[in-house]
Amino acid sequence: MKKATTRRHHSPEFKSEALKLATQTSVPSAAKQLGLQESQRYNWRAAANRKASQSEREATLATENARLKRQLAEQAEELAILKKAAAYFAQNQK
Repeated sequence: MKKATTRRHHSPEFKSEALKLATQTSVPSAAKQLGLQESQRYNWRAAANRKASQSEREATLATENARLKRQLAEQAEELAILKKAAAYFAQNQK
């Protein structure tokens, strides 16, 4: 019979330290030192890269959102001025 294997779950801190170690040395040597599979280490790096790119995208969207809010506020202010001017001219024409 096959021996049942249990999955090991690593903390985010462990994963980040493993990523740092792999950048200092190499992925195969870091995996060997930590007792991990190389593929597991590569998967962690890919996930970290995806998360970083998602954070960059969120920052870009936040900047765009702020710009659009400023533009909307400016246009609302201009519209309010035009409404006041129209009301003023309507009163003076009578």
